[in-house]
Amino acid sequence: MTLKKLIHILLVIVFFQVLFFCKKNEGHKNINVEVNNDFYLGADLSYVNEMEDCGAIYKNLNNLETDVFQIFESAGANLIRVRLWHNPTWTNYSNLEDVIKTIQRAKDNNMSVLLDFHYSDTWADPSQQEIPSAWESNLNNDSLLADMLYNYTYSILRTLDSLELSPKIVQIGNEINPMILQKGTLQWPINWTRNSLLLNKGIEAVRNFSDVTHQHIEIMLHIAQPENAIWWFDQASTNNVVDYDWIGLSYYPQWSLYNLSNLGPILTNLRTTYDKKLMIVETAYPFTLQNIDVANNILDSSGLLDNYPASQQGQLNYLTELKRILQNSGGSGLVYWEPAWVSTSCSTLWGNGSHWENATLFDHQLKATKGMEFYSN
Repeated sequence: MTLKKLIHILLVIVFFQVLFFCKKNEGHKNINVEVNNDFYLGADLSYVNEMEDCGAIYKNLNNLETDVFQIFESAGANLIRVRLWHNPTWTNYSNLEDVIKTIQRAKDNNMSVLLDFHYSDTWADPSQQEIPSAWESNLNNDSLLADMLYNYTYSILRTLDSLELSPKIVQIGNEINPMILQKGTLQWPINWTRNSLLLNKGIEAVRNFSDVTHQHIEIMLHIAQPENAIWWFDQASTNNVVDYDWIGLSYYPQWSLYNLSNLGPILTNLRTTYDKKLMIVETAYPFTLQNIDVANNILDSSGLLDNYPASQQGQLNYLTELKRILQNSGGSGLVYWEPAWVSTSCSTLWGNGSHWENATLFDHQLKATKGMEFYSN
């Protein structure tokens, strides 16, 4: 056999191998091909569609009216976080239709997505983990409830995938300090037999979906305040809740035992103890203490840190320092919570306007604050 003929045969073999590989993968076109980020810088924009419907028009740092997702992408953000409620009959937002809109806008601006399953029809947090009303009949049937959680999680991911909107990361619950899927008054201590079954079923749904669709969707467990993560992840690990990729934390100095001077070591300890990536998925800092509507501000002077005044520069300095601490601790991301929840004529559950307008990344004229610079600073 001549060398020329041998080369020809090898080229034919390579051609058909490439053709087979392409045919094998064209049946699933939504493989997650987003850039692998060394450090996520994000914004939770769950409120933004509602704010725009209420008349909000956002301006960038140059005071030019600009699409709000473009403002964050241009500033340097690479991740959008969005919450999902099961069937929120009291609002038209944070349901699946609204979440699809938000994810599409994020993807159109080349940003990855962190999908936050609340597993509730309303806010899930350390004070409440209210079971969706549609699941309430199985409140005390752990096995059936676990199956419902699995099927719901899988179904949502399948729907998003059909629209080429798969998230990069999925939270199994929001601020799950208490046991998830409860009714009314929270039960303490946590029933880990039940809790681990439910959490692991949600994890299993994401893992199975990732395997079937050949995507790598990462899993996060989210706890409010670093001091609570110490005992929670210890108990979770003891009860075989171990198959996750991210430790997610809410960190608000107003409600934490830790300030910026002593936060770093606990972040390092959490990350290394459980060999997981770590992200602060909720934080915020006020640029003013002024309240411009009848909805009282949640973040007030009690949460201010020494040397970080409630000013645009103070907000930027806080975020810049927190980012530095995270990076030095081996953390992998920082997300600002609801930086676009500005004051409008619309109402929340608790009052007209916004409870967060003094802690957004837009001033009262809806121009980006100096704090927005932390994404690229």
